[in-house]
Amino acid sequence: MMRKLRNKELNRLSVEEFKEIEKTPIIAILDNIRSLNNVGSVFRTSDALCIEEIYLCGITPTPPHNDIHKTALGAEDSMNWSYHEDTVNAIKKLQQKGYKVYCVEQAEGSTSLLNFKPVKNESIALVFGNEVKGVQQKVIDISDGCVEIPQFGTKHSLNISVSAGIVLWEASKHILGL
Repeated sequence: MMRKLRNKELNRLSVEEFKEIEKTPIIAILDNIRSLNNVGSVFRTSDALCIEEIYLCGITPTPPHNDIHKTALGAEDSMNWSYHEDTVNAIKKLQQKGYKVYCVEQAEGSTSLLNFKPVKNESIALVFGNEVKGVQQKVIDISDGCVEIPQFGTKHSLNISVSAGIVLWEASKHILGL
């Protein structure tokens, strides 16, 4: 028989404790995301997976905002994040620091998520694109590769917050050696 755990049994960290612990060396880059709710959802997922940082680029909205808070549920306070006007410049700086940058996009020569296996403890950044246009081509051009989520139905796209949850979890598993 199973019993649902109570909130106090989950041993949740305080914001202060969270900020002090070692993070998974992944940066989530949001490239011109329009929806405040999608941004909030990525904050919440990134907190749950203890991701290093979120880069909000271009037209992507930034905290504080009530609509981000609705889905982030406070993760906008715990997560490290920064705003970057230009996604390309942000990526180039990360690459200079040794990060491998992968766009989550359907592209020629992309790697299926089934075969995407970042190396344990490798520092990577994952770029998630606009809800309509996806990741900008100029961003793809300078990236180290593209990762594609296999899909089997009539729709060939997922909501950005869903894509982020799937890919961040899979990448975290490999980087943490789970």
